Amino acid sequence: MREGLYPVLIECLQVMTVLIGAPLFAGWIKALKCWSQGRSSAGLLQPFRDLSRLFIKETVLAENASWIFTATPYIVFGSAVVAGAIIPVLSVDLPLSAMADIIALVAIFAIARFFLALAGMDTGTAFGGMGSSREMMIGSLTEPAVLMSVFTVSLVSSSTSLSHMAHVLTSHTIELRPSLAFALMSFVMIALAETGRIPVDNPSTHLELTMIHEAMVLEYSGRHLALIEWANMMKLFLFAALGIACFFPWGIAGANEIWMLPAAVLLLVLKLALIGVFIVFIETMFAKMRIFRVPEFLGMSFLLATLGMISFFILES
Repeated sequence: MREGLYPVLIECLQVMTVLIGAPLFAGWIKALKCWSQGRSSAGLLQPFRDLSRLFIKETVLAENASWIFTATPYIVFGSAVVAGAIIPVLSVDLPLSAMADIIALVAIFAIARFFLALAGMDTGTAFGGMGSSREMMIGSLTEPAVLMSVFTVSLVSSSTSLSHMAHVLTSHTIELRPSLAFALMSFVMIALAETGRIPVDNPSTHLELTMIHEAMVLEYSGRHLALIEWANMMKLFLFAALGIACFFPWGIAGANEIWMLPAAVLLLVLKLALIGVFIVFIETMFAKMRIFRVPEFLGMSFLLATLGMISFFILES
């Protein structure tokens, strides 16, 4: 069964978990933020209601929009689905584990960013061009930092395969490694920037002079906007899952361990709940920084990842 139907079922289950879990995770964060501010919450299912309304609305296209503008939502959504198929969310026994390499994963996210930036400039609006330039500036700083951060973890497991890294870490006892501590701090800073959260960006604002991601999607409507918003929820979910797989993989089912899947789902829910609490704490305690301070923030994340790699060779190798 393992050589036939089992890996395919695991892959399908994981993709469905990402598709359904991403809006639930986004709804959990919004509900926590409302409760922390003394406001009533719309509930965990509000992102599903928002997506359903967008899917039934009419799609309006700008007169000068090219094929890039119409194809970008599908490319961004497809990239998020492919990324969800190679990150070990529930199990390391994935048919696509051979391509579950951190370099390939960063390339998939880069493709989505590239087309989204092109779509922001395609209609010729001032806000779209501003958001595209800011997004590419942030991407040029986050991509080397995330590679350096995960490379530090790959030194411990002697592989850049995400499934192999999770398998090696789970086979060892839990121990405090300075290299992983530095890499984790770097990854948290990178994840906040990549997913457009405070202090780098504010996902709940549309202020013209401060928005980054929202500036690129102002011209989208209907199902196109629904796909982009769904992909953004999946990106937040996937960065949380990537952090779990690299730094807290205990609970992810191993190869041919189908009996571990219920426990893996339960532990994933608990870990995501704690991550949501941490995100809300950050967004409640800190304010959005000025755009000119973002390079310093991301430069610090790259420095922490570099310190993690250096500490591995000095203290652990």
